[in-house]
Amino acid sequence: MKVFFKNSNFRLFATGSFLSSAGDVLFYLAFMTYASNLKNYSLAISLIAISEAIPKFFTLFGGYLADKTRDKFKSIFNLALVRCILYTIVGLLLTTKMNDWNLVMCIALANFISDTFGTYSSGLVTPLIVAILGKENYAEGSGFANGMSQTISMLARFAGASMLLFMSYSSLAFINAATFLIAGILFALVGKRVNTQKLPLPKSNKLNFFQTLKTSFKQVKKQNNLLTMISILVLLNAVLAVLIPLFTVILATHKQTMLIGNYSFTLAISETIVGAGMILGSLFGPTIFKKTSVFLLAILASILALFASLSLFINNLFVILGTFALLTFFVATISLKMNQWLISSVEPSILGSTASLLNTLLMASDPFMTMLLSSITAISNIYIAISVLLCFNVLVIFLIITAYLKNKALKANVSLADSEA
Repeated sequence: MKVFFKNSNFRLFATGSFLSSAGDVLFYLAFMTYASNLKNYSLAISLIAISEAIPKFFTLFGGYLADKTRDKFKSIFNLALVRCILYTIVGLLLTTKMNDWNLVMCIALANFISDTFGTYSSGLVTPLIVAILGKENYAEGSGFANGMSQTISMLARFAGASMLLFMSYSSLAFINAATFLIAGILFALVGKRVNTQKLPLPKSNKLNFFQTLKTSFKQVKKQNNLLTMISILVLLNAVLAVLIPLFTVILATHKQTMLIGNYSFTLAISETIVGAGMILGSLFGPTIFKKTSVFLLAILASILALFASLSLFINNLFVILGTFALLTFFVATISLKMNQWLISSVEPSILGSTASLLNTLLMASDPFMTMLLSSITAISNIYIAISVLLCFNVLVIFLIITAYLKNKALKANVSLADSEA
């Protein structure tokens, strides 16, 4: 938090990132609310979930392009401007008399394009924060930025749902566009100041995409147990990615018993509670669990994931949200500890690519799981999808415990060999 107040460049850049985070989610709940009112709401919600999931496939390409980008501040400004234009178009479409399903498809496409550009923008953020703060202050700055971004996202979700009480869908889309515009302006201002102060930026490397991928993978692999831990988190993130879409369908199915006020307000409250877990994990998790093994944290997270999946059968809003919040707390803690591990062990010239490689690996199964379970929900029954998720949860727990025991045995053998030497 100190670095935010002491470094004016980081303060402006972080504020732009916060607004960009708000833009990512401000219209999301409104869109979900609109979709929930359609006759086949489960299919509409599934389409939205898929449009959110597929861009995650492009995260690695976004990081690679970010490393190749010379004028990173100009690029992040242009991306914010394009996303502003996309949501302006969405706002205009909502003022027309277009068929509901055609409108849902158009908005889902705009959301897909915006999130795809967002993967490139996210790839630019890591090297820019390092350039502004330096590696020694990256952990503090990144932890604060992550925590605040989650806070802003949470407030933006709540604000978006609240605005629907007195504002049209189109007006909210225009406000969403404005957040990206202001974020872009702030990025441009920081770019001018950073260039003036001649802060060092990572140099664009000369490797092609596959060479960069290979180099990044080698650097990750050199770190003992990092690749194993990434594989574990891939599975945990897959569970976390599908819980929210499944929950939104459960909520739409039980509107008479689970709602607090209306659908959009309940979604906003839900996102707030779950987001609080992510915020607390980002801000305090690494400090609280500084000396705790990442493997032990992963075991706890996998058990919580099982309870979170089981809670969907109960149809009790507060039990569901409580388990979701605890799960996000541990996942955020693990992810941030691993990001710091990564930053301290890779070359600056491929920092964006390697960070994106980590994020891509962490989210590798998200789109697949989201599309699979969303499709099962759309064509059959939500509870069949939850049952499939439960089976996956049991498999995850088994694999994590197995990895933990192998790691423990390996450490014991290394200690024995050292003592004998």
